[in-house]
Amino acid sequence: MAEAMLSRLLANGYGANQVIVSARSPERQAYLHSTYGVTVASNSDVAAAHTVILAVKPQVFSEIESELADSSVVQHPGTVLSIMAGIPSARLRRLFPQRLTFRAMPNTPAQVGAGVIALATDSAATEAEVVAVKELLSVLGEVVVLRENQMDAVTALSGSGPAFIALIVEALCDAGVAVGLSRSLTQTLVYGTIAGTVKLLDEREIHPAQLKDAVTSPAGTTIAGIEVLETAGVRGTLIQTVKAAYQRAQALN
Repeated sequence: MAEAMLSRLLANGYGANQVIVSARSPERQAYLHSTYGVTVASNSDVAAAHTVILAVKPQVFSEIESELADSSVVQHPGTVLSIMAGIPSARLRRLFPQRLTFRAMPNTPAQVGAGVIALATDSAATEAEVVAVKELLSVLGEVVVLRENQMDAVTALSGSGPAFIALIVEALCDAGVAVGLSRSLTQTLVYGTIAGTVKLLDEREIHPAQLKDAVTSPAGTTIAGIEVLETAGVRGTLIQTVKAAYQRAQALN
């Protein structure tokens, strides 16, 4: 996600001279510099920037905490934006006591600018400061502001959601092949059907049940398929799937 955010920032008006990054391995450092033209520096140099984006795994953040704990750079004012899973804002404030702290949760479609990004803001931030962080994240997709205690639910729904949806897409593609369509044609039909359905629901502000009823004619093909879905308990299975992911997210914190 760190590289996705870097590439999206540079593709949306930010200059390479405005960004400095750090990386653990020399190979990764060389790759980032040669690919994106950004300056690669130490963790302490990055931490001295006015806006610091933390996009590392939780275990790596523990190493960064130890490295920076006694450094004067952690006392600098500014903003810290974390896109790390499982690291609460309170922990960030202990390391960066003079900074506003924001916590965001993007999902994988952010790699193509089509993500949904949940943002928990700092209560001390002004409206202008919140807007600035939202604009920074908007290169990844749609930004939704919520409370930090909702982050586990977000992780379960929109964070894990792309995997759940990908499994459903895969199953529909296999179904198309099973009824005699080619794989390439099936993918075109399934991808387009899902994208179009979501666009219709969103732009027309239609409740999903309304759309389902509009497509379903008496004794037709759609109701025959829906009967199978309901008999198999697909609706309840999806609800339990998200609840299981939510419980796992809570356990990992």
